Amino acid sequence: MNTLLPIAHQFAKTVTGISPLGNGLINDTFLVVTGSSRFVLQRINGKIFPAPGHIIDNLITLNRHLEQKPGTEVKLKLPELLKTATNQDFYQDGQGDYWRALDFIENTESLETVTDISRAGQAGFALGHFHRLVSDLDPLRLHDTLPGFHIAPGYLSRYHRVLTQSSVQPERESRYCAEFIAKFQHLADDLETAKRQGLLKLRVIHGDPKLNNFLFDIVSKKIVSIIDLDTVKPGLVHYDIGDCLRSCCHIPESNEFDLDICAALLTGYFSEAGAFFSGHDYDYLYAAIQLIPFELGLRFYTDYLEGNRYFKVTGPEQNLQRAAGQFQLCESIMTQESAIKALIDRLKSQWIA
Repeated sequence: MNTLLPIAHQFAKTVTGISPLGNGLINDTFLVVTGSSRFVLQRINGKIFPAPGHIIDNLITLNRHLEQKPGTEVKLKLPELLKTATNQDFYQDGQGDYWRALDFIENTESLETVTDISRAGQAGFALGHFHRLVSDLDPLRLHDTLPGFHIAPGYLSRYHRVLTQSSVQPERESRYCAEFIAKFQHLADDLETAKRQGLLKLRVIHGDPKLNNFLFDIVSKKIVSIIDLDTVKPGLVHYDIGDCLRSCCHIPESNEFDLDICAALLTGYFSEAGAFFSGHDYDYLYAAIQLIPFELGLRFYTDYLEGNRYFKVTGPEQNLQRAAGQFQLCESIMTQESAIKALIDRLKSQWIA
């Protein structure tokens, strides 16, 4: 950690400790302890984000937008960007890497799995609240920090290019992934086609609202913050909803989709977002729930074929195993299609006459 001290000192004079924080697959994140407080230090992965400065710009725009709202309206605390000693919003080291510091939100915890149904409702409420808070922010005021992110047809095209060049031997798990992609590759076009047709519109999205990016108050057990805002950008809110459900409803032991958690999460979501959801938005909600695990499985499998260049791994087969798990989750969603669509219809009837 000694190599991090000079970087941490850009944001604080006194540093008494630095330790790894979280288990993100992209950026390097650390908790820095000073004489009086703690803050989060993060290296933005420049190989993934082509313009790291745009992430900083978006966070500033987002925070300024929320500052203009009445205090009673904002029920989530977003991490505040800390300045360097020279009053800069980030520090760029000798290797060209961008480092930023964010305030650490105390007395909170993140979860890897939903421990009870009320937590799922909280996650849905928090995501819906975030979408409502930014529903009047012009998405074109934000940079696209990760061009192509969640554009499933692009991931599919890349997969086909990689597949023709790969020397990976098609063993059982790999064959399963390849066959699943071949059978269901038509799913990739559903949301982007609706966007081109004007049925779904661009809004401000979080981009990565998986469960461990929500912070729960340790005492009240309620969500008080949503973090990891690197991927805040213009997009379809369907990507966020699908990804949040994928994360929360995934039963890791069986790779099944938990319909009860889905119901609680969507009920919480629409308690905040139902007012701005259109009929077409509801019509494409199931497509999003089905698409996101397919898309993530496609990305994991492509990365595996390329030699694990994108996602952090602890072993050469990990991305293959991740891909298979997402495709099994997608299969579970398909087997519950009627029940999921019936749930969506019930929620739609509460908000659209």
